Amino acid sequence: MNADQTLVNMPTIGFGTYLIPNEEAQKTINTALKIGYRHIDTAEVYRNEVGIGLGLKDTFSQLSLHRDEVFITSKVFPGNPSWGREPKNYKMCIEACDSSLERLKLDYLDCYLIHAPFCKDLRLEQWKALCDLKKEGKTRTIGVSNYSQLHIQEIINEGLEVPEYNQIELHPWCQKEELVSFLKDKNIKVVAYSSLVPLEGWRAKPNQDSSKSQSMKEDGADNSSPFKIMSKKYGVSEAQILLRWGLQMGFVILPKSSDENRIRENFDLSFQIDDSDMKEISTMDKGDGIAWPNGDPCNSE
Repeated sequence: MNADQTLVNMPTIGFGTYLIPNEEAQKTINTALKIGYRHIDTAEVYRNEVGIGLGLKDTFSQLSLHRDEVFITSKVFPGNPSWGREPKNYKMCIEACDSSLERLKLDYLDCYLIHAPFCKDLRLEQWKALCDLKKEGKTRTIGVSNYSQLHIQEIINEGLEVPEYNQIELHPWCQKEELVSFLKDKNIKVVAYSSLVPLEGWRAKPNQDSSKSQSMKEDGADNSSPFKIMSKKYGVSEAQILLRWGLQMGFVILPKSSDENRIRENFDLSFQIDDSDMKEISTMDKGDGIAWPNGDPCNSE
């Protein structure tokens, strides 16, 4: 069965799975879908597609869900010689998609992304592979991740199909106003990851954080932080404030947790941040992203 090529919309609240290992993924996906999430985000390099595939299969059966009721995104890692990862050519990108589908036990993806713009000489070849995967019905939509204006303009200048999505780090400390404006002008949907960077516990486990993140937290995370004040004002958690900000900015968001209570809380975003607080948050931008330990891939050539 191939993907239906009719208009498809990505649900605005997705469930992120980065750093959720295979052995936890099956149960966690089951929990998220039972709570009401209908958008799952993974990637080749997350190494959890097998567990996610098992979770999807079990939960589809338990909840009598049809495949077309859940939006599933994966990403091809393009390679990066400086990391010892072989650059992928056209054929390798096609094969990577087939492998992801096999691990996920799916006939098609709802969205397939290029994970980062690392391979300058192969970027257009990789994008052509995704365009053909869409034509073949192996994915309903295609896009990119961590791409800057320069990288997307490269695709446009070649006369190729414009990406439907760009998944980038976005939160009050990293607002990327110029890039977001460019994406909206090109009708490219903005998908935000690492929405919870400003929280003190973000990637609290060893080797999951970055030195830049730590320095930012020293500047901004204390008992009188604006997020703590807003949390009390609206009667919600700080995480919910950060996630709701993303929704009100018009972004798709991808909260991630393995804790059932937090998974449920991150999905409960029916409140509204008022204009004065949104204006205050707009002044908090601190520049480039911090989620990638080796720097923001958007700054790649």
